[in-house]
Amino acid sequence: MPQPTTRARLTGYPGYSETLPREPESAATARRSVRVALSVWGLDDLADDGALIISELVSNAVQHARRESIRVVIDRPGAARVRVGVVDFSKVLPVRREPDPERESGRGLALVGELAKTWGTELLPWGNWVWAELDGKARG
Repeated sequence: MPQPTTRARLTGYPGYSETLPREPESAATARRSVRVALSVWGLDDLADDGALIISELVSNAVQHARRESIRVVIDRPGAARVRVGVVDFSKVLPVRREPDPERESGRGLALVGELAKTWGTELLPWGNWVWAELDGKARG
């Protein structure tokens, strides 16, 4: 198993968690982390969807969270199943809206819903966690 990056921390077998600044540039770091984890786990078929989903979740957190940092979580609850998510300090859970053709934003969770097998939100004592699960093909 590869060693986590200096800022990432192993969160279980297998899983990664990384605290990032709440800024738009963090989406690129989160995408790289998802792609690396999926490659290591032999789930490359999920890389494009996983990267797009984490980008949307990070973008939402950047726009709506209240503190200076967010936490990206990547774990593998099953042999061919991956969960990616973002934890932030906002106590307001995100709501999926129907995309409005007149607005430039508001499509992120609709896109996540289309790409993910399932997704959800969990209210935490100090914030919330928005996650999405993907199913792939197990190697072997």
